[in-house]
Amino acid sequence: MGSPRGLPSIDRLKQRKGVQALEARFGADATREALREAAAEAREALKRGPAEGALAGDAAEVIEAAAAARLERRFQASLRPVINATGVIVHTNLGRAPLAPAAIAAITATAGGYTNLEYDLEAGARGSRSIHAEALLTALTGAEAAVVVNNNAAATLLMLAALACGREVLISRGELVEIGGGFRVPDVMAQSGALLREVGTTNRTRVADYRAAAGPRTALILRVHPSNFRIEGFTERPSLQALVDVGRTLGIPVIEDLGSGNLDERMTDEPSVRASVAAGVELVCFSGDKLLGGPQAGILAGRRALVDPLRRHPLMRAFRVDKLTYAALEATLVEHLAGRADTTVPVRAMLALDVETLEQRTRALGSRLEAHGWRVALVSGSSAVGGGSAPGVALPTVLLTLARDGHSAASLEAHFRALDTPVIARIVDDRIALDLRTVPADSLDQLGTLLEW
Repeated sequence: MGSPRGLPSIDRLKQRKGVQALEARFGADATREALREAAAEAREALKRGPAEGALAGDAAEVIEAAAAARLERRFQASLRPVINATGVIVHTNLGRAPLAPAAIAAITATAGGYTNLEYDLEAGARGSRSIHAEALLTALTGAEAAVVVNNNAAATLLMLAALACGREVLISRGELVEIGGGFRVPDVMAQSGALLREVGTTNRTRVADYRAAAGPRTALILRVHPSNFRIEGFTERPSLQALVDVGRTLGIPVIEDLGSGNLDERMTDEPSVRASVAAGVELVCFSGDKLLGGPQAGILAGRRALVDPLRRHPLMRAFRVDKLTYAALEATLVEHLAGRADTTVPVRAMLALDVETLEQRTRALGSRLEAHGWRVALVSGSSAVGGGSAPGVALPTVLLTLARDGHSAASLEAHFRALDTPVIARIVDDRIALDLRTVPADSLDQLGTLLEW
């Protein structure tokens, strides 16, 4: 029996194969609610008259389609995969580092069952999760000990709270930086309970400034990598070795926030973790999801006498990471230790990608899209490392610019973001520009299909 004005009842709609498929996918209750909402909408359209055209065709089909659309919207996850065609490798807004296949496999193997996260297999008793990844990290950095937390801001906060609460930390005024999201080093220090003691000036700080500021209440000397900015011109900053030497003379540990986590000493534009440890920095912290190319994590490495208090500090429980992070991090570290990272860790592979290969890929995609009505051009450009890493480094690239009659660059960019798999591009000279440095080779066909109109 139909409902008023000729609309099918909910029970009759539920007998349709398409609706039954919706129930199997989204659940009976959610499907019934969506059908009711779609039917109510159809009923209102009927009241407004045939001119609306809302029920053109079979009413049951119209209601089923409307219910399906509602369910798709309602159940769509807010976190979605996107294609990064911006050329920014460590793109903070797009999730930073894509993981290596080995890291993804490690997550898959770990996620579906139990692990020895806090279980000592040799002793048959409770263990500590803070030991995971330590052996790999010490092998890669040369440090005595290491511990992992959930991001580098937490790492900075933890080392200051554990080692300098209620005491002074010396830091150059030129290193009081603000990182992404409005987080400022002075604010982090304040939350730790450490007392900030600024030395030098914004553009010039000397070893003598640290020596003059040190006193009985001084717990640490903190050096901070400026990350996403540079000061040029009339500047001065002590070398790392000079700062370590003055720290040793004063009996004050020197610690360093390196930010990007560069394990590749060939990359001279970013400080190397191993070089800092070798220079005598007693504790360093850095990110796992920037140049290291792993999951979001904060890593602390250095002398055991400084690392062990971090494990015991109450904040460690708030900052600890889960089994999936450890799995991905350890797998990524193995790739570095085995010397495969340049080809297997996506961030490293993107950094190493040569212009000739990029041009071949860009030309092939351009030819494909040109056959579908796009006006295409290849132009020289530059990619960025991103994530606050190597701010002055521009990587040569080849951009594919796209234009289409009747569409502005802004409208095309918005359309790209609305695709089933959103494509994030940039606008250059009033044209959409794609930089394939950040598009994996196995995603190029998908990108072409998405843009074939």
